[in-house]
Amino acid sequence: MLNRNQQNEAEKAALRNAFQHGGRADIGAVMGKLLGQFPELRRNVQELRDEVSRIVDRVNSLSPNELRNAVESLVPEVLVRTEKNTQHRLPDLDKVNGPVVMRLAPSPSGPLHVGHSRMAILNDEYVKRYGGRLILRIEDTNPANIDPIAYDQIPKDLEWLGVNVTEIVIQSDRFELYYEEARNLMKLGGMYACTCRQEVFKGYIAKGEACPHREMSPDENLDVFQGMLDGKYQPGKAVLVVKTDLSHPNPAIRDWIAFRISSARHPRLGNKYRVYPTMNWGVAIDDHHLGLTHVIRGKDHISNTEKQRYVFRYNGWKEPVYYHYGLVNFPNVILKTSIIKKGIASGTYSGWDDIRLGTILAMKKRGYSQDTFRRYWIESGLREINSEFSIEIFNSINKEIIDPATPRMFFVPDPVKVQIKGLPSVTVELQNHPSNKTLGKRTYSLPDNPEVHLSASDWKSIPDGSTFRLKELGNVVRNGNHLSFKEKELVDRKVKIIQWCPPESMRFQVLKPDGTSDTGLIEDHARNFHGVAQLERYAYVNIGEDGKGYFLHK
Repeated sequence: MLNRNQQNEAEKAALRNAFQHGGRADIGAVMGKLLGQFPELRRNVQELRDEVSRIVDRVNSLSPNELRNAVESLVPEVLVRTEKNTQHRLPDLDKVNGPVVMRLAPSPSGPLHVGHSRMAILNDEYVKRYGGRLILRIEDTNPANIDPIAYDQIPKDLEWLGVNVTEIVIQSDRFELYYEEARNLMKLGGMYACTCRQEVFKGYIAKGEACPHREMSPDENLDVFQGMLDGKYQPGKAVLVVKTDLSHPNPAIRDWIAFRISSARHPRLGNKYRVYPTMNWGVAIDDHHLGLTHVIRGKDHISNTEKQRYVFRYNGWKEPVYYHYGLVNFPNVILKTSIIKKGIASGTYSGWDDIRLGTILAMKKRGYSQDTFRRYWIESGLREINSEFSIEIFNSINKEIIDPATPRMFFVPDPVKVQIKGLPSVTVELQNHPSNKTLGKRTYSLPDNPEVHLSASDWKSIPDGSTFRLKELGNVVRNGNHLSFKEKELVDRKVKIIQWCPPESMRFQVLKPDGTSDTGLIEDHARNFHGVAQLERYAYVNIGEDGKGYFLHK
């Protein structure tokens, strides 16, 4: 149907589209481009789709190096446009005078997820650039929101990401320090104890009015604080408050609560303490005592930064340099720990590493490279604008990183057994990688007129009487319910090429992040292999030690 010029343009369109979308061209995009150039092709769209499908399949079968070479040869302008922005480097930090001290401050509500990896990697990159200390500070001062497994899992997640933590600090070990600094601030007149009912105190703050306790003397405040520690007050009956500006336009900044009473049992401390610091108090005190020079966090913490600065200014402490990056939306990614915990408890999820989740454990299980996280967030940078996480770009980066060392294998979902008549006994050699010869090869011996396995979708799509190629085996013709061997050599480069599985292949299931799965046959070579493999014309899949496949990406 297509003349030579139209075929060339279709191939160029497929190469452009594949190069810009992680190595996978989309048939719809290619057809749209072609129909725009050659409107006369609309007369037979179905025949056009069949021909374009073969071109797209061929382009999608190229390795990253092969794709790049083809693009460089046929559509080099795409390469030039893309490479203008390939060099990414985080901007320098302000006020760096020697080694820096930075921190990661997760709450131990559960293991880390992909969103946490941004905070971890950006801080780690700067400490590696300037030298200094990177502190993991586990902020566990809310006993109602702690999962004990997080204390061990968070450091493991960071280690897997390649983040070099120099020391670990756990806030629940530092209550006496928080109490000492509270007493100091009360003596300075910057903190007071309030025993108003909660709704009454909130009303004062909303109206920008002073609570009656605001002007109590330091000694009176210290007495109430001691009563809180001694159990004189019940939860909700007394708090410690940092004085700020009651006329501040943002009510959240006005006098804020620094300590409250809790009867909850702490997973590490039990009931040793009953007066708990709020997040802003613990952060302010620790950022000073740990010597933080620079703080990088999301712009949802801008108001918290302003609150914490009051503590620094009352005490005359040097403030860190603050950076606030834009928030990232993660569409269709399950990150919320409360949802995950409920799902695990109900049996909906198998655990924190269930591949339907966005946890580091789950993404590791699927086979992502830790280098992908680092490169993605460095390329995203420290921009203040909000953005959306692009799984397409993330997968494209991951493919580029892993492909040069990822072996190939054949997998046929929903297999159909088909005999090849006229094929003499043969030993087939299959390269484990099209360009990386160090990965070796695998061999299979087939008898005369062997039976092989094809995917049901491929078999259904092959018209009777048509010629196609079984990869590395030869060209065959469909004759009813069997195949007839035609020739070994690849004569027509435009012929459709499909994968197949030998008779001794093993059953294999691929679990997918949408909760579905594909079941079929995989070559016996996979029996003793664990790790990521590219299942040709299917996807990159992590083959686990449990014998199951975990879908990575196309």
